[in-house]
This record gives sequence, structure tokens and C-alpha cells, in this order.
Amino acid sequence: MFPRPKYDLKIRPFVGKPIIKVLIGQRRVGKSYLLRLIRDEIISKGDSNVDIIHIDMEKDQFRDIKTSVELSDYLNEKTSDTSKKYVLIIDEIQEIDGFEKSIRSFGSESNFDIYITGSNSDILSGELATRLSGRYIEIPVFSLDFNEFCVFHDKAATTETLELYQKFGGLPFLIHLPMEDDIIYEYLKNIISTIVYKDVIGRYNVRNVHFLESLIQFTADNIGNILTAKKISDYLKSQKINIAVSTVLDYLTFLENSKIIHAVKRYDIKGKKLFEIGVKYYFQDIGIRNALTGYKATDIGKIMENIVFHHLASHGYDVLVGVNQQQEIDFIGKKKNEITYIQVAYLLSEESTINREFGNLTAINDNYKKMVVSMDPHSQNTVSGIEHWNLLNFLTSFK
Repeated sequence: MFPRPKYDLKIRPFVGKPIIKVLIGQRRVGKSYLLRLIRDEIISKGDSNVDIIHIDMEKDQFRDIKTSVELSDYLNEKTSDTSKKYVLIIDEIQEIDGFEKSIRSFGSESNFDIYITGSNSDILSGELATRLSGRYIEIPVFSLDFNEFCVFHDKAATTETLELYQKFGGLPFLIHLPMEDDIIYEYLKNIISTIVYKDVIGRYNVRNVHFLESLIQFTADNIGNILTAKKISDYLKSQKINIAVSTVLDYLTFLENSKIIHAVKRYDIKGKKLFEIGVKYYFQDIGIRNALTGYKATDIGKIMENIVFHHLASHGYDVLVGVNQQQEIDFIGKKKNEITYIQVAYLLSEESTINREFGNLTAINDNYKKMVVSMDPHSQNTVSGIEHWNLLNFLTSFK
């Protein structure tokens, strides 16, 4: 059991408190693992007045709990002793229809310490969010960042380890598998299938499975590109797939809700407003993306962008794509009222590339941090006040 300190810091202040802890993230990113760490710590304290109830909806023994009524019946039977305190852990709670009714009821009891995990963001868009306003905390969970990857795999933070991370991503279960392409990608393809069929097709009653598969493949091929529903629809029509723009938007939303992809909106730096049309999509885990497209050296720029996005998002940054008149800034990271502008480039070997990447940043007329991240082994300190970071250093040091 390896610790994940950045999540521990987020969860710990609420342990034992009458507030519902909701861990949201793509399947297999380690939500249940984090709760097992909390559970084991509670058990280690040896408090005989505390009972732990752990319901894992992916296990067959809980297959009869399908509705909020059945969940309440089960919990009432297990928690009849009102003198005790109960730690309630429910994994993949979206599998229980109407679960929010039961959670709302037990969450109002002072002797309950409740933790739930979900693989779909819209579990917080309904009655749970409405009725429990101020009584739950949402904690987004991501696959391993590069530092965590090094710890889990017992490897030093080297360029060789970074290449493994670029190829295979950071799903925690990979520590149990040989680092071989065929084995890793077969596992990742099974995860993709589970997400697509359980969290998208099953949850939203998707009928056009072929289109959904084409859409996720197209998104994987186009990470880092500005996309619109119309652009995607037009491309699919060129492939003899005739789909309405509204359907494209719906299916993209389904994929976003499942957390397999993230939409990053564009922000007008000068006008200080979000653009309504055109977003970039990045995968929650770069290994999942590579399992769809194959790992190709020609995609290194896209892969770097996705990894930088993942690093920022998993460290609590709100991430946007910047637009400064006609110039694009790859990422704007916002955290604690501070802003960082980031350009991502493979290598700064040509003068035109240097001028473009640094020039886009120097054109921004404010005093926030600005940096270029590249694979160049020897990064410079600053260029016109703009920091130059090697990707390896960025992933190990920038927080």
C-alpha cells in the first residue's frame, strides 16, 4: 500500500466529520485504494466502538443492492446499535438507482462518517447536490502523476522512467504487470471497454455504439486540437458516418461524465471571457489514449501536452487554453488566485520555434508566471523573464 500524500491532505481534514466525502474519477484511477488507506488507518486505532461497513458495488456479494430502498434496508440491518459510530464506504455508488435518497438520510445522522466513490460526474448534478449543499465535499481523483508513478514502480525519476510513463500512463494496477506493450495495452483496452459499456452505453442507453467508438477514437487522434461538434460531425460524414451535431454534443458529454476525457475551454486573455465554441480534449490517462491509437514517436507533442494537462489538473489547477488576439497559449493554470501561462514544445532546436513559443508569452501584458516546457535536456533559466523547464523537471518539481 503506497501513500498518495496530495489526496491524503485533501481527505484528512474531513475524516470523522459529519460531511460526506465524495471521490470522483475515472474507473481504476485508485479511488477505492485511497479509501482502503483511510479504512486501514481507522482499523489500526483499535476503537471497538467504531464499525466499518464497506460496500463495493463491483463485487458479486452486493448484487442485490440495486435501489436506494435496498441500500437503506441493508444499512439499517447493519447499523441498529445507535451507541456505535459507523464508517460507511460505498464504491461505485452510481450503480445504485436513487442512491442519493439513502445517503441523504444516513448523512444526517451524527454517528455516520460517510465516504463514497463514483465514476461518473453527473452523480453530483442531481438531488445529491441539491439536497446536500454544504454537507458534502467533492474530491477529484486522477491516475498517478509522474512522481507517484516513480514511487509505485520503485524507479528513479529519469528520462527512461518518463518514457515508460509517456507510453503506459499512470493507472495504479500497472504495478502488477510486466512493462511490456502487448500486456499493458491489452489491460488498458479492457478498461476502455468497461468504461464505454458500463459508464456510457449502459448509463445513457446509447444506441449507436459504432458512432461512440468512432468518436472516442477521433478524440484520441486529436488531443490538443481545437474541436467543435460541427467539425467532428463533418469529419465523420467524410467517413460515411452521418450524425447530427446535437448527437455529437450529447456523446461528448457522456464521455466527459465518465471522466475518460476532459474538455478544456478557451479563454480570451485580453477580453477576460470564455469562448463559447471550440474546446480541446485531453485524456484522463495518457496510457488509455495510447491504447486507442498506438504509441507513436510522431505523437510526442500531443503526448507531452496531455501529460502537462494531467499534471496541472491532478495538482488542483483549473486549466484553460489561452487566446491572446491571434496567438494561442497552450495552458492557463489557475490555483489559489495565482495564474501560470504554459507553452509546451517538443524541442526548441529551431529559431522559429523559440520565437513562437516565447513570443506568444511575451505578448501577454501581465506579471504572472510564464514558462515554456520542452524535452530539451538542458533548459535555460529564463528568456526575457520567461522560465524554460525541461519536462522531467516540470513533472517532478512544479506544484
